[in-house]
Amino acid sequence: MKKISVAYVCVHNSCRSQMAEAITKEIASDFFEAYSGGTETKPKINQDAVRIIKNLYDVDMNQTQRSKLIDELPEKLDVLITMGCNVECPFIPCDFREDWGLDDPTGQPDEVFLNTADIIKNKILSLKERIESGEIKIKKD
Repeated sequence: MKKISVAYVCVHNSCRSQMAEAITKEIASDFFEAYSGGTETKPKINQDAVRIIKNLYDVDMNQTQRSKLIDELPEKLDVLITMGCNVECPFIPCDFREDWGLDDPTGQPDEVFLNTADIIKNKILSLKERIESGEIKIKKD
């Protein structure tokens, strides 16, 4: 089966979208090909997010990921997830688009990052389930 391409988009591609990319690769790499990008970038990924993901999944995002522009995403995606940045994302071709409306945990205590990571994990699992059940239709190329 062809993996479903999913991209997580946020303004700076430095926190929530990076966390979502890393978590997807850890819990659903058999189903999803995960990417992330932003309309702007930061010099480095949010270091609190890096630390939390390292503690939860033993993944060092400083080694495996970097802040990227949406121009680096594949030309055609199956699924596009916006993280809730309160900005209008440019048009990116996809079969399904959804906004997760997540508040940015930057500058907040670890509990907020942990909660954000847990919400992201549950939303990834729900997304996978909805695709598998046919609730979300993805074109098979």
